[in-house]
Amino acid sequence: MRKRKIGVMVESFRLGVMGGIEKAAELGADGVQIYVTHGEITPEAMDQQARQEFRKHVADKGLAISALCADYGKGFMDASRNAERVEKSKGCIDLAVDLGTNVVTTHIGHLPEDESDPRWQAAHQAICELAAYGESRGVYSATETGPESPEHLLRFLKTIPSAGAKVNYDPANFAMNGYDQLGGVKILKDYIVHTHAKDGLKGVMKEVPLGEGAVNFPHWVALLDEIGYDGFLTIEREVGDDPVGDIAKAVAFLRRL
Repeated sequence: MRKRKIGVMVESFRLGVMGGIEKAAELGADGVQIYVTHGEITPEAMDQQARQEFRKHVADKGLAISALCADYGKGFMDASRNAERVEKSKGCIDLAVDLGTNVVTTHIGHLPEDESDPRWQAAHQAICELAAYGESRGVYSATETGPESPEHLLRFLKTIPSAGAKVNYDPANFAMNGYDQLGGVKILKDYIVHTHAKDGLKGVMKEVPLGEGAVNFPHWVALLDEIGYDGFLTIEREVGDDPVGDIAKAVAFLRRL
């Protein structure tokens, strides 16, 4: 059995960035994902020397950076706010290049059904621009799954001309929104470049520890294997009183798959 690449969303530990990196290494993770929209690790806060030093620090801990998270909130549905958000997101893509990762995740927002809806058009224009910029820099702009069905998201992605538009596959988000968290792997297979290993209840917006919810993880990873995905399974734990304990169990759980 091949060793799977297991990551952890640093913020899930609630120990700060450096504390989260230390804990991820201690728990035997292979990588970390980092929010870069606020705090000490942002494009605005880091000059070239700081970027080089941080990249070395992560590598010295035996970790890779699986992805950056550039979610500025509320997606890209509001055309009047997109110019600023797109520009900031481009800065996160540049930061990804300097930190040695080729994935930046975000949320598009809840896509409307009608392609003539101004919100669809605003998101389309923004993602077209971000995907093209990311492609020029060798970085994927990956939207996180969940607010819409896999089929609906695929329809949107097919309208983006650049190969820079991809997917961060979160099965729990699909499950909690009442969608097919497993079948979506086959539907979105050409776009998946990063995943979140998270669990939740079916049709209820309630996250639970890995293995205690609706996501059939053995089946999920088998489907990822089937489509040839060899990237990170990055643990995200957004709730709970013992995040470190939950993440430690999640690492062990994924190692057994």
